[in-house]
Amino acid sequence: MATYLVTGGAGFIGSHVVEELISRGEQVRVVDSLVTGRRENLEHVADVDLIVGDLAEPAVADRATTDVDYVVHLAAIPSVPRSVAEPIATNHANVTGTLSLFVAAQCHAVKRVVFASSSSVYGDAATLPKQEDMPPAPLSPYALQKLIGEQYGKLFFELYGLETVAVRYFNVFGPRQDPSSPYSGVISRFAQCLLEHRPPTIHGDGTQTRDFTYVRNVVDGTLRACLAPRAAGQVINVSCGSRISLNTLYRMMSDQSGSDLDPVYTDPRVGDVRDSQADITRARELLDYEPTVFLEEGIQRTLAWYRTQRAPA
Repeated sequence: MATYLVTGGAGFIGSHVVEELISRGEQVRVVDSLVTGRRENLEHVADVDLIVGDLAEPAVADRATTDVDYVVHLAAIPSVPRSVAEPIATNHANVTGTLSLFVAAQCHAVKRVVFASSSSVYGDAATLPKQEDMPPAPLSPYALQKLIGEQYGKLFFELYGLETVAVRYFNVFGPRQDPSSPYSGVISRFAQCLLEHRPPTIHGDGTQTRDFTYVRNVVDGTLRACLAPRAAGQVINVSCGSRISLNTLYRMMSDQSGSDLDPVYTDPRVGDVRDSQADITRARELLDYEPTVFLEEGIQRTLAWYRTQRAPA
C-alpha cells in the first residue's frame, strides 16, 4: 500500500482520483483550499485524511507532503476566463502553489509528482492533432500558468532529481463538475440548461472543436503516470484523441435529453482557442494508456448523474 497526496482532491477531477485510489486500497491524503473544491465531493469516500489549506503557504505544503510516496497535483483555479479577469489570484494558486508543492515534495523525497497541465498551453496553432513537442503558445494567463508549472516540474527533475510528469488534459467532463459557475465546463452547463429546459449559451458560432474527455479516462491516465517507469520528466497528452464541434455536441446532448431548445449564441470568449485535439501516441507508448469511455457513453453517464442531483418537483 502506497500513500498518495491528491492536491485539489475535493474538486471535480480530484474527487474521482481519490475515489479510484481508495478502491485500489491505497492510503490517501487530500489538501484543498475549498475555494473551488467541496467537502461533499468526498462524503462518499471513507478513510481520507483531509487538510484544508493553501498550498502556496510553505507550512501547508510541508505538512501535506510528509510521509507521502506519490503526489497527484490537481489543485488550481482551472479557468481561462477567470484567469483573464483575475490574473494575480490565479497566478497565486496555479504558479506559487505549484512551486511551493515542488519544493516540499523534493524536501520530503516524494517518489513522483504528477502535475495536471492543460491543452490550453498549445494555443491556437493550426496543426492538429496537438503533439507534445509543438512549441507552446499560451493565449491566457491560465495557459501560461500551466506552462510555467510544467517547466518548474522539468527543472526540479533535472536539477534536483525529483521525478515529475506533466499530463495535459483536454476538456474533461463528467459527474461532480459544478455547472453553477460561469467558468464551468461547457458540458456541465449544457446539461444543467437542458435538464432545466433553458436554452444554453454558446460563445462564438459553435463550430469550434474540442477533444472532450470523460473523467474516467483522465483518472486512468493520471494514475498510470504515477508509476510508468519511462514517464519521468515527460509531458504527456491524456485525452481521447478525437474532436467534435460545440454545435454537434449540443445536438447530441439535446437528443439524449429529449430537448428541442435552440442555443443562444454570443461573442467568443477572450483567450479561448479555436480547435483542440490531442495526439495520444506518447500516452500509449509510455503509459500503455487507451481511453475506455468515449464521448457518447460519457454524455449518457453525465446526464444520468445530473438528473440524480435535481431536486424533486
